[in-house]
Amino acid sequence: MLTGDLEQRILERIRQIPAFEKFGLRITDLSPGVCEAEMPRDPEFDGIFESFHGGLLMTVADTIACFAIMTQTGPQERMATTDMSIRFLAPCLTDVRAVARVIKLGKSLCPVQVDLYDMNQRLVAVAQVCYMRLG
Repeated sequence: MLTGDLEQRILERIRQIPAFEKFGLRITDLSPGVCEAEMPRDPEFDGIFESFHGGLLMTVADTIACFAIMTQTGPQERMATTDMSIRFLAPCLTDVRAVARVIKLGKSLCPVQVDLYDMNQRLVAVAQVCYMRLG
């Protein structure tokens, strides 16, 4: 469990990110090394097969991976994505729920596992995102 002060500072930092509000992201859990969030599906941004656009699923994974790291470093840690990969398993026809877990908080690199589910609890994609701490 995060201290109330740390959680509040992280949430304040997250709210400063323009894409957070634009995409309607909602944090549902912040705990040490973990961030869980939901993003509504907007059919206006669907992919070619009338499902949640894969690029937006990647954006969700990238974004909450950063937040999961913040639970261990604090919200002012400077970091940047170095690489990411995603495997799409099924079309997402609903809002998406994403769960990010820090694999290792390294001195310079921080890999994060992100599982993405539809609202029927079906696993629709798995991603790995690596961040570099810029200190």
